[in-house]
Amino acid sequence: MFAPTALVTVTIEDGGEHPAVHFHAGGQGVWVAHMAAALGADVALSTAVGGESGELLSVLLQTPGVNVHAVRTGAPNGVYVHDRRSGKRIRVAQVPAPRLERHEVDELYGVALTDGLESDVACLTAPQHPGVLEPSFYARLAGDMRRNDPIVVADVTGPALDCVLSSGVDVLKLSEAELVAEGWAPGAGTEAIVDAVFRLQRAGARAVVASRGAGPAIALTGDRLLELRGPRFTAADPGGTGDAMLAGIAVSLGRGDELVDALAFGAAAGAINATRHGLGTGGRHQVEKLARHISVRPLTTRPVADAAERP
Repeated sequence: MFAPTALVTVTIEDGGEHPAVHFHAGGQGVWVAHMAAALGADVALSTAVGGESGELLSVLLQTPGVNVHAVRTGAPNGVYVHDRRSGKRIRVAQVPAPRLERHEVDELYGVALTDGLESDVACLTAPQHPGVLEPSFYARLAGDMRRNDPIVVADVTGPALDCVLSSGVDVLKLSEAELVAEGWAPGAGTEAIVDAVFRLQRAGARAVVASRGAGPAIALTGDRLLELRGPRFTAADPGGTGDAMLAGIAVSLGRGDELVDALAFGAAAGAINATRHGLGTGGRHQVEKLARHISVRPLTTRPVADAAERP
């Protein structure tokens, strides 16, 4: 699991007479790593820590099933503070992580590369804040991984996405909102997302998965366009469902499952996560049972033949 910069997350919740304050390690890659470990995987987390926040992260990152391989940096990690006493997430403060220095980038690349080459699946996630790494880092890392053994799975956006696509990726997972924001889809809706996944495949992704919140996910593998449907639940906290889905797909592929089965397992992991408070949480046995209730079936909608390419 490549997570270039972890975060210290501080969450304030209603605790009765006095607020309850929780400290956790966070950031997309950390949440995906925690979920993958909860699903039974042995996870190597390649990341960078530094400053006072990094000292705290060195403790917070210690989670059963996650082996942390951290590069020490001169600058501190990012931090955010959220207030959830109202039932909604209200951002109180956020401090972004600064840009990594050249020698720190070199060290982080070496850690990520060797971890990936010793793994069945290499999962690439983006920094929580832009500017931490040059996007070309992702082109090198994805390319070097794919020239060797691991299956490369990615969930990155912006220039890093273009770089990953230029080197090729086995499975690319993005949300509907990200596809729209990145200009791959002209808007929400099935036809627009179908167009987007075909374009991403042509750009360099062997398989593409588009999560759509409570709606059915769409996947393209080879020439098979698929729709993933499952039971509908009342979400306790919809945040992090896409990260849980990514973890489920990576774990399933890592144990040798076919991609269609991995998609169902990932969809089940995302659904379970939505029923819980907290990001990147869920239980392996619950997910395995729910995966039997995920329908993966062909989708007949095809891309618009004369749709304009992304600018």
